[in-house]
Amino acid sequence: MKDEIVNVLLVEDDPGDVLLVREVFAESELPPNRLDVVSDGVEAMDYVRGEGGYAGRERPDLILLDLNLPRKSGVEVLAELKADAALATIPVVVLTTSEAEEDVLRAYRQHANAYVTKPADFSQFREIVQRIDEFFAGIVRLPPRAA
Repeated sequence: MKDEIVNVLLVEDDPGDVLLVREVFAESELPPNRLDVVSDGVEAMDYVRGEGGYAGRERPDLILLDLNLPRKSGVEVLAELKADAALATIPVVVLTTSEAEEDVLRAYRQHANAYVTKPADFSQFREIVQRIDEFFAGIVRLPPRAA
């Protein structure tokens, strides 16, 4: 297990899903990770670029990205992230309700690191978020923040 704090950005507009992810992270047995939340695609890009109200923020080590977002879709956010050499190394896990094959393919074509469909069942959703946290915060070696 790693001892360093992982900065996670959750890009999600559903308050219920945000609450659940916050709870799972708070209950984690891993070192406490920082979880920041933005609710639309434009805000997500401002956050990762450190623009506007996010000036001075550390870039996230991991992004959990919903596809169905206001102002700028998750697919557009993913495409912008992966097209920007300064941001392309940030791992992005698409965490969405869509099971559509075209969404899965589109996300991977835009270089998503993983695609996870949110289950409707509350306890299954909790378990999935917990496993994502354990994998990326406890097992995976993430790219350096300055990459």
